[in-house]
Order: sequence, then structure tokens, then C-alpha cells
Amino acid sequence: LELYKQYPDIGGIVHTHSPYAVGWAQACEDIPCYGTTHADYFYGAIPCARHLTTEEIDEDYEKNTGKVIIEELTKRNINPVHVPGIICASHGPFTWGKDAAEAVEFSVILEEVAKMAYMTLTLGANSPALPKYLLDKHYLRKYGASSYFYQSKEK
Repeated sequence: LELYKQYPDIGGIVHTHSPYAVGWAQACEDIPCYGTTHADYFYGAIPCARHLTTEEIDEDYEKNTGKVIIEELTKRNINPVHVPGIICASHGPFTWGKDAAEAVEFSVILEEVAKMAYMTLTLGANSPALPKYLLDKHYLRKYGASSYFYQSKEK
């Protein structure tokens, strides 16, 4: 409910315990953006929010999970429309979208990019993040002010 109240563009939220995303959450690590598949949907790394405190868990676990997600997005100046998901430390992923169907789609995509990032690190421990210019190209061609990818050709 906290996310719906904070971000009016969010119309659906999904929470899973998908294995690769949970692996990153259990490592308390952001999911780095290593490739263009990630950049097609998430404008940068998928952040990992902090652990809740004992007090936050005892007070209202679900509400405070939402507050910690908002805290992390705010701290990093992340627009949730541009990064439609987060992982919570030692917990798992949360995704959102304009409606439930889009939130589910982002959940599936988040798991796939988590798997790809894991494979990238497994194959090359010193793999660099995707260069900013390539991140910009892949994300902004779909979602930027001058987007053209997947856009209707009809005027």
C-alpha cells in the first residue's frame, strides 16, 4: 500500500521468491546492468534495499517493507517508472507496473536479468557494467522522450 500511495503511476505490484533474484538479495547486492537485455527494461542496476530492523519487523512488517523500498528509491534518486523493480536484502524481488499484467512481466524480466548477471559474473568475475551510452540507447529508444522502438508507425 505504501508504494501505491507514494507513486501514482504504479497500478500493480508483484512479489516473488524467484531463485536468481533471491540469490542476489541474499548476497545483499544490487543486480548490475551488464547487457542490453537488462537495459531494455531497467534504466540501470536493480537496487538492493537494506534489511528491516527488528523494530520495523515487529511494528508492521509489510508496511515497513514498502517504506524501506521507498527509502531506497528516494536515497538513490530512482524514478520507479524507469527502474520497475527492487530486491530486498535477504528476501526477494518486488516489481511494479502500470497494472498487474505489466508488474508480472517485469517480474519475469527481473528474474531473467538476475540469471544473466549471475552467469556473467560466473564466466568473467571482472566484467564491466554496460557503458552508459549503450544503456541510454537501449532504454531511451523505448521509453525516452524521442522513443521509437516498439512505437506505432501510424500517425
